[in-house]
Amino acid sequence: MIGLDATSCNARPRTAVRAELREISINALGMDSGAEADHAIASGGPPDVIVLEATADLLSDPIIQSLVQRVPSVLVASRTVTVSLPDPAAVLYRPVRISEIVARVRALLEKVNYDS
Repeated sequence: MIGLDATSCNARPRTAVRAELREISINALGMDSGAEADHAIASGGPPDVIVLEATADLLSDPIIQSLVQRVPSVLVASRTVTVSLPDPAAVLYRPVRISEIVARVRALLEKVNYDS
């Protein structure tokens, strides 16, 4: 599982999500860009689930667009910022609790493992 977040200036929510996922033995990585994700995938294989902040900068990245098309994704989006959303597995709108993100990731991982 890889988590992507373009808002590195406020990494606290990303850190909390990663900590919660690691607490339940889910390998969670944090990335600030599509290039970082591409590098991680090249060295470790594709993720099972992606969690990412739905920002224009991140969603316009071709690497991210490709990932979201191939990998079940949870997008965390603002209700006030207009961004063209891809067709993810789930969209959670702010305000969102860490537990909601973790629950959605767990559900997607169970589906991925069940479907495999």
